[in-house]
Amino acid sequence: MQRREFFQHLLKRAGIGAGALTAATAGFIGYYQPRKELFDTSGKNNAELPEALATPKKAVVIGGGLAGISSALELARRNFEVTLVEASPSLGGKLTGWPIDALGERFPVEHGFHGFFDQYYNLNEMFASAGIGSEMFTASPGYPIIFSDKQVEVFGQTSKWFPLNIVSVVEQSKRLDIASFLKEFPGLWPVISMFRYQYDRTFRDWDSIDFMTYCRRGDVLPVFIDTVLHPFSDATMNRMEVLSAAEAMRYFHFYFMGSPEGLSFKITTRDCMTALIDPLERKLKAMGVRVLKGQKARSLAMQGGKVTAVRLAGVGAGGGVVVASIPKSDVPESGWKQHMADGGIPVVVARRNSAWVAFDGRCTHMGCPVGPEAGTDGLFCPCHAGRFDADGVPVGGPPKAPLARLNVREEGEMLVVEQASAGATPVVVADEELPCDYCVLASDVRGARELIAGSQPGNGDFAGRVAALGEADPYVVWRVWLDRPVPSATYPFYTVSGYTYTDSITFYSSFQQPFISWAKRTGGCVAELHAYAVAPQDVRPEPEIRAAMLRELHAMFPETRQATIRHELFMMQSNFTRWAPGDHAKRPGVETPYANLYLAGDWVNTEAPVFLMEAAAFTGRQAANAIAAKESLRQTPLPIVPMDGIFA
Repeated sequence: MQRREFFQHLLKRAGIGAGALTAATAGFIGYYQPRKELFDTSGKNNAELPEALATPKKAVVIGGGLAGISSALELARRNFEVTLVEASPSLGGKLTGWPIDALGERFPVEHGFHGFFDQYYNLNEMFASAGIGSEMFTASPGYPIIFSDKQVEVFGQTSKWFPLNIVSVVEQSKRLDIASFLKEFPGLWPVISMFRYQYDRTFRDWDSIDFMTYCRRGDVLPVFIDTVLHPFSDATMNRMEVLSAAEAMRYFHFYFMGSPEGLSFKITTRDCMTALIDPLERKLKAMGVRVLKGQKARSLAMQGGKVTAVRLAGVGAGGGVVVASIPKSDVPESGWKQHMADGGIPVVVARRNSAWVAFDGRCTHMGCPVGPEAGTDGLFCPCHAGRFDADGVPVGGPPKAPLARLNVREEGEMLVVEQASAGATPVVVADEELPCDYCVLASDVRGARELIAGSQPGNGDFAGRVAALGEADPYVVWRVWLDRPVPSATYPFYTVSGYTYTDSITFYSSFQQPFISWAKRTGGCVAELHAYAVAPQDVRPEPEIRAAMLRELHAMFPETRQATIRHELFMMQSNFTRWAPGDHAKRPGVETPYANLYLAGDWVNTEAPVFLMEAAAFTGRQAANAIAAKESLRQTPLPIVPMDGIFA
């Protein structure tokens, strides 16, 4: 049955006669169709205000991810003197990338697959402002889901018009037959209620429970949970069982139920660093932004309820500050002892003959914790394959700087680890201060917590809200270079449902260079498996997770059983934002109790219906708008999907 015929069939069942059918259909669709809106908090005279400062003022943006880049671009456009500080060697946050050497070639790799949806209005505007054109993207042919029973459902090819977008999902689905759909209509009421998304009411009523409880309490059809809700909600990088029901409703409203764009999305024809981040960095510099990479903001200098400067951490600076106390007996005779110090800072300690050696255990590439490397006396970062020798010097992977050496002294049976150089003599650089009139904190959750805790801001409520921010369960990215193609993989990207670990799989050799060329030359295939959020009970040693994901790959694509893995990159990280029940009420907003300090990032509380990358870009612009308001400058109305659901 065609979609139009199917919808007419539903109207006829509802008692609408043939004569009124066309008018009823057009009127119903036209009235309830979601429409793009503007988020505008400016006053009536906004258009009359100047757009830029006559005399520049200093703004420091902390964090070079999408939120920080977005805010820096907006402030530079308004004639602020902007300094962008990023702790890692490159900008981009979750979109950053780095090169690896494999199979005699150099390949770009990154944190994982990214799809760029049409409703990423603010993010797409930012890309366009940097001259990033359509040649860097290709449209995804659909949004397929592979189930553990081998069935494949393809979404994203349906109408964008409500309610055809919903009924056509049911119509085309092999698992959601229309008879059951209508028969079990009461069990779909919680889903229909999601069309009533309204910010205040939704979070008041539903932020206290998780999304799985919400669905089960409403007796939602199990097949609808398995087919639609579970696989899509897992893409928040938070498991459905620990995801706030209110946040899930915002998520579905943004991506599907309230979006005029449907599930249409684009993918990049090159790695995100080449396609997106490098052009954005060139744009920043062309606008006069000072970009400081590989420099960590240590704390904020505060006085009189304002931020006066941002302090950058010098290498080896801060001597004498105790980081950790570790029993000597905990350190093995050979190898490294990993220890999580107060404040969440990892430390690694080892015996070297009759002496002790210790390093700050944060990889100098992206700050991920390092651990012992099997078969060597060095250290390894599993996130990005960074390798360090026994002296903390990088010998492989993306890290360029050595690990920060820490001082170790004995006090009885304890080892006291301090932030100071000892033994070897690393270069000591004094802390630097960046004076500012305004500051935007746009780092990730972990960076925000560390910076505010290190600044001792004095406002206990604000400090507590930042400290309460959480990270989701760890996620896994496993990229493999196979020695043969996978003919049954007809889509570049699949969401996966029903497996222990794998939540999605991407075939880079089908859409992105240089992997397309490599596959053509060698007859191979480059694929990447994701576990979006690994439940605590499923956290295992890396070899066990890798073996389980390999079995899942074989089950999804049986021809891979005969394939040999020629090269692989396995990363397990924990740095995505948590959206657990009850988090929303404690989450800090863009504006803070400090007159010139603003926050930006997907973790920031905002009324707008945005999520993930779009939330980062949106709040970056929102922070810049708030600063513009302080300076009586024109604010930019920000495009969004509708604030409320169509039945709100």
